Amino acid sequence: MRVNIDKRGSGATPKQASSKYPFTVELPDSATVDDLKNAVYKQAKALYPDRQRLTVGDKKTVLASGETLAKYSVNDGDTIFLKDLGPQIGWRTVFYIEYIGPIIFHYLIYNFSELVYGQAVEHSEVQRRAYLLIMGHFIKRELETAFVHRFSHGTMPLLNVFKNSGHYHVLSGLNLAYWLYSPASAQGTLLAAKLGDPLLLAVFTGVFVLAELSNLSTHITLRNLRPPGTRVRRIPYGFGFSMVSCPNYLFETIAWVAIAGMTRSLAAVLFLVVATAQMYLWALKKHRQYQREFPEYPKTRKAIFPFVV
Repeated sequence: MRVNIDKRGSGATPKQASSKYPFTVELPDSATVDDLKNAVYKQAKALYPDRQRLTVGDKKTVLASGETLAKYSVNDGDTIFLKDLGPQIGWRTVFYIEYIGPIIFHYLIYNFSELVYGQAVEHSEVQRRAYLLIMGHFIKRELETAFVHRFSHGTMPLLNVFKNSGHYHVLSGLNLAYWLYSPASAQGTLLAAKLGDPLLLAVFTGVFVLAELSNLSTHITLRNLRPPGTRVRRIPYGFGFSMVSCPNYLFETIAWVAIAGMTRSLAAVLFLVVATAQMYLWALKKHRQYQREFPEYPKTRKAIFPFVV
């Protein structure tokens, strides 16, 4: 089977590939989308498979990796349109970059307070507790990235890493750490005495730990849905999934509610609001995708907040 490849509007098509369009590739009748991407790559070396977006027909039907060309009724002599997505970066690498920022900022600001605030800070119990919980949260995320997560999409545009990382590095890293560990709530201050009630610290710590463990549980459930090396999607069931499509986002929201309640910090509230808004949008998108993909998807499930949305 011979398939014609033509260029579709692109913002970053390499010069060495731009003069090749249109060109023809030869494939077996049983070829997959991945076979086609590899054939394109052989003729346009800068366009590795993850950098390609292939569409057919009305140019709106995207050819998904792992599927056969027959599924999209691609026949001998048809034209496939190629868009260069630009330089890509692996999602696993993106996660590592996102979460290392807050770890570095919290460590430096907590441990080198004299350089940051111009004076040594004797940290109060609430500051020590918040530091341990937040560091534990982001170290957990790094470990999950290494050992738990399996990604349905291999890469994302390289430039997006700056937007994604900025959210974590600035709001949950630099801004949150600067205000949490400041002299205003250090040992001996009225604010430290107000926030240092042992019962309240125990309650907020317990809520945070339970939320983090629940979040880990849902990530393990999602991992087990997808066999290694595949992009298989299934309906998730188990703890948390009976009520919402994205309990991992629900439990993460609860964890940050605990941090905001424990510290009464406006910086913590700001990150909570921004993070929850973003997770809400992600949850809606995933919820609707489940509903489109699986006709038998449970109709009583909400996206992120039980009984609400």
